[in-house]
Amino acid sequence: MQIGLLSIIIVGFGILSRLIPHAPNIVPIGALMLFGGAYLPKKLLWLPILALFISDYFIGFYGIDMLYVYGGFGLAGLIGLWLRSRKKPLFVIGGALSSSILFFIITNFGVWAPPNNWYPHTLSGLIQSYTLAIPFFRNSLIGDLGYTILLFGGYELVQNFSKKYLSQKLVSLLY
Repeated sequence: MQIGLLSIIIVGFGILSRLIPHAPNIVPIGALMLFGGAYLPKKLLWLPILALFISDYFIGFYGIDMLYVYGGFGLAGLIGLWLRSRKKPLFVIGGALSSSILFFIITNFGVWAPPNNWYPHTLSGLIQSYTLAIPFFRNSLIGDLGYTILLFGGYELVQNFSKKYLSQKLVSLLY
């Protein structure tokens, strides 16, 4: 199975982005999942999750909450699959916004849900969980939108450039 240079770059970029200092939640994992769903072969859709898993190995695993995080990112990959035939800018931006919103809803529900005891298991506790997470949501939006524009736009520019100016053999290394 040829993984291709693009796949290796995706995993490396995802790992490195989480290990270097950054503002909370401004990382490209959500955008990588969206991008992977849209461009990678379906059998390689798991590669951005691999980047998350490897970086979590170095950062530290953090309990049951991880299931919600990985699930939220998994949904971004499914949105990316939906984008495969709809790579127009408006759809891509909408996909990034949808991914961010779903991730916010899922992960903050997970922070509130049993067995966690961070917030009371009441409606008030659930509202508090979402309210206190708003600054992180802002950062997620910045990261997801910024990296999505960078990844999708950059890929399309490189693809158009490479088709015009590079040999077909060199282009095939990217995929």
